[in-house]
Formats: sequence, structure tokens, C-alpha cells
Amino acid sequence: MTISLRHARVRYGPLEALHGVTIAAPAKGLTVLLGRNGSGRTTVLRALAGTVPLSGGAVVWDGADVTRTPAYERARRGLCLVPERQAVFGSLTVHENLELAAREYDFALQAYPRLKPLLPRRAGTLSGGEQRMLALSRALLARARVVLVDEPAQGMSPAVAARTYELLGELDACVIVAEQRLPPGLHGRTPVFVHELRRGAVVFSGEAGEPGRPR
Repeated sequence: MTISLRHARVRYGPLEALHGVTIAAPAKGLTVLLGRNGSGRTTVLRALAGTVPLSGGAVVWDGADVTRTPAYERARRGLCLVPERQAVFGSLTVHENLELAAREYDFALQAYPRLKPLLPRRAGTLSGGEQRMLALSRALLARARVVLVDEPAQGMSPAVAARTYELLGELDACVIVAEQRLPPGLHGRTPVFVHELRRGAVVFSGEAGEPGRPR
């Protein structure tokens, strides 16, 4: 049981951002999309989530073609997208953001204790790293079957970033993250599956550390 793109093409106006990309991620475990800015990794997440339409190819989830299934319906079925920007409700407090995800959110405060004194603060006033913690807390509380995260550890200290990847790796879900480089905490960890993209095409698919992966 996986989620995958099959020969996916995405266009932004006259420009094609994905050129027939095929990737797959297991139903449980961590998959990393690697690539520089402009490589297409964010577009892959959006295509899987349904927030950008395909101009060709398909999205297949648990054996069913969901290419024409709208993003809100994919979310209802258990898909959670954490974008790089605007991932929290800035006008609401931290408490209100968490309560939207789950009535009981003690687990989120255990995962990120720094959020506890920030509960009455409006999310839009938090630092970039604090907003990432809040966004990821909401994803952890969602109990989603598929979790897509664009640059999970952006703005975080190394210790909090390592904790974030530990939390994502422990989820009973298909977790796909987009990063420019393989996070240090994942080096030597098995299994971590990697798809490396360059200019809208996949140049490597395999386990992290496998010979032949482009550097």
C-alpha cells in the first residue's frame, strides 16, 4: 500500500515543472525528496496533496487513481500537507491552532515543550522555528495516513531538528519530506528511501547511502 506519482507532469503557465516524474513511497516509513531550489521537490508534494493539478500522468494511493480527487477530499481520507510557508493560522493563538487539530494536545507539548509558554501567543508573532514546531505539532496530532512536509526543520536548532526527524520517523504513517540535503540525523539510519530530483526529473531513487546516488 503506497502513494505514488506515475509519469507526472505539472505546468505553471508555459513552464513545465515536472517532466514525467515517477516516485513511490511505502505505506509506513520515511521517504526524502532531495534537490536544490527549483528541482521540483515542492511541486511533487503539492501534486501528491492535490494542491496543483497534473497536466499528465497520475497520482495513485493504495492502488486507486486519485488524480482527479480534490485536495480537501484527500485530506479527509488521511493526507496531511505541511507547506514551507503559511503552515499555521497566524491570527489564531498557539492554543487555538493546536485545538483545531485535536481537543487533547498534550502529546504536542511533550514533543515540543517550548510551545507550552507560547500557548496564549498569536501564531503569526512566533519565530520561524517556533512556527515550524507548531505546524508539525498539528500534523502529529492529525493521525494522518500520509504526512507530507516541506523542509520540516527550517529555522530550528540542530537539537530540535534532530528531535523533529525522530518524531517523524516514529509515526505510523507514510511520511514524505522535502529537503535540500539529507539531514545529518538520517545518515546511517535504515531504511530511509531517497528520491533525488534535478530540474524537474528524478536522477536517483534508492536507499540513503546507496552507491550511485548523485552528490
